[in-house]
Amino acid sequence: MSAPFLYRAWVAASMVLVPFATFVESKKLRRAGVSVVRAHEKIGHATEPREDGVPLVWFHAASVGESLSVLALIARIGVHLPQAQFLITSGTATSAKLLASRLPPRCVHQFAPFDAPGPLRRFLKHWHPDAAVFVESEIWPQMLRRTHATGAKLAMVNARLSERSMESWRKRPKLAAYLLDVFSLILTQNDKMAQGMVNMHAPAERVARGINLKSMAGPLPVDEDALFEARAATGHRPVWVASSTHEGEEQAVLAAHKTLLETHPDLCLILAPRHPERGNDVMNLIAGAGLSLTRRTRGDMPGGQVFLADTIGELGLWYDLADIVFLGGSLKPIGGHNPFEVAQSGACVLSGPHVAAFAETYAEMETLGAARFVADGADLAAKVDHLLRDDAARAKSCTAARDFIDGQTDLLDGVATRLITALELTS
Repeated sequence: MSAPFLYRAWVAASMVLVPFATFVESKKLRRAGVSVVRAHEKIGHATEPREDGVPLVWFHAASVGESLSVLALIARIGVHLPQAQFLITSGTATSAKLLASRLPPRCVHQFAPFDAPGPLRRFLKHWHPDAAVFVESEIWPQMLRRTHATGAKLAMVNARLSERSMESWRKRPKLAAYLLDVFSLILTQNDKMAQGMVNMHAPAERVARGINLKSMAGPLPVDEDALFEARAATGHRPVWVASSTHEGEEQAVLAAHKTLLETHPDLCLILAPRHPERGNDVMNLIAGAGLSLTRRTRGDMPGGQVFLADTIGELGLWYDLADIVFLGGSLKPIGGHNPFEVAQSGACVLSGPHVAAFAETYAEMETLGAARFVADGADLAAKVDHLLRDDAARAKSCTAARDFIDGQTDLLDGVATRLITALELTS
């Protein structure tokens, strides 16, 4: 299949853009505490060795959620391929930081190279993967075609594109077909997405429904010493969590908490904004609401009426303290956030109505009683109040959350086996 004009145009444009992208991305990574040496991974300079004589399977994901979602899959494939080495690439400093402590055996992380000739040549020359697995919506033209040209087998897992993205690809049928043809297997999150990929000119015989790998990411890590300290700090106080909140949502959460304090005066809210760098803004909102607070970035543990959990990598700790968790990104039309992490902690999930990114998951969880929807801040206060008052209802919801997660784990082996076969991997 010959390269369409749009692909050739992107190759030419990328060569011009690399110096600017390198400057911008390096500056961003350096601000996030990434060393200069590691920042150079973006232009294809590896900082980890490639083991000789063993197969290497490369997983590429965009950021935190996508990266964490494939860890259990890598571990399971590793059981079947005990000699293989694994590489996972992502683009953000946050994903690198969180992955550092959670990588499966024989797995290393690197920042993904830019989608340009020079960075990709250096990257592929060093790593020369035997197989590559792209996660969710990572359709980078040169990365796909250049990796395929090395003879590596490619697959896409957890495929999920927005309707807007799919419409854009459908308007470029030659380019879409040229790129999607590289995949030996495309596993989507649901049947609708499988049809969507076929409509985008993916080979129909290579497209199938898989599972949502975010259900397989495993429980969030918990520092046991910090958990002991946090439990000592909260004592017998009831606790609820509002996590992954976005701008415009904290006001509704804080109003709900003020209402709840009228009947539960010792109640503690742990508020964990999606972007911890918004900590000062959220602190001002808490103070403006007339609520007392403690703050994690000051070294505090939960205390006051609100605890501002404005750090990265500690959500598992806060989830372990509460049976009730409200997930943000859902009162505003953002699409919702991953409910699996909450369910894995054994907590009941509350969410606003805007959960397009996890619609099927929330529907299943709601049917089982593991999740409940709230319309607004007032409804949030009412739902939390009910769960705080009714111990039996709260326990039933928490049990349903655990049962939901247990039902997902049996599916992972099937995905691992299917990938090994499609990618022609052997131990």
